[in-house]
Amino acid sequence: MPDQQTEKVTPLRPKRPCPECGKPSQRAHYPFCSARCKDVDLNRWLSGAYAIPGRSIDEEDGDPS
Repeated sequence: MPDQQTEKVTPLRPKRPCPECGKPSQRAHYPFCSARCKDVDLNRWLSGAYAIPGRSIDEEDGDPS
């Protein structure tokens, strides 16, 4: 009977590959596969490797020249 119940359980998050290495993600480190891949991504954010695009400085000044 437990097998029937486990088949009906819907996972909380969809399965997806690790964004760093492509291995299957692990629940404890979601969406990453390991603490290492999670730390690599955090380091990229903290070092400024990732950036959210915005308007250029010239556009913010409003100076038409």
